[in-house]
Amino acid sequence: MAPMTDSLDAPEQIGRLAAATAVIASLRGPIRAGEPWPAGPVSGDGPEAEWGPPEVLAHTSEMLQYWLGEIERVVAGSPQPVAFGRVSTDQLRTLTIERDRSLPTGELISRIQSSVARYAARLPELSAADWQRRGLHPRLGEMTVEAMLQRFVVSHLAEHAVQLRAALGG
Repeated sequence: MAPMTDSLDAPEQIGRLAAATAVIASLRGPIRAGEPWPAGPVSGDGPEAEWGPPEVLAHTSEMLQYWLGEIERVVAGSPQPVAFGRVSTDQLRTLTIERDRSLPTGELISRIQSSVARYAARLPELSAADWQRRGLHPRLGEMTVEAMLQRFVVSHLAEHAVQLRAALGG
């Protein structure tokens, strides 16, 4: 994929987010049919690959909101790299997933769809300079807004859509 250099690439990223969200939404029935899902471990350094549908939906719901806020933090920050992000053991992340995994499937999917709509509204507004703003992640170091979007949002959501489909045998 060619590097993002201006807001003209925003439609591609929005399309990828929408496609992953459509996969997740298409699984609403099979997820409901499998309820109640056993609660899997969320805390600690355990891999997300072991999560069941409730944890995956709760995580994707919270992570989309979280990373949009972190992108905004970097865009609005100083010209020097702005501290941003978290690691998988972040307590607020873990507690939010543990809390939200008990929400109805439809509510979590609606939250995911709503967050993707927020990205669809915001990404086209970013300038070429915004895409190149730099943040400083606690584990990965310096990253541009473009790299943040790719790693923490677009690719991550697509991975979880695949994970959900696989967990449901599809």
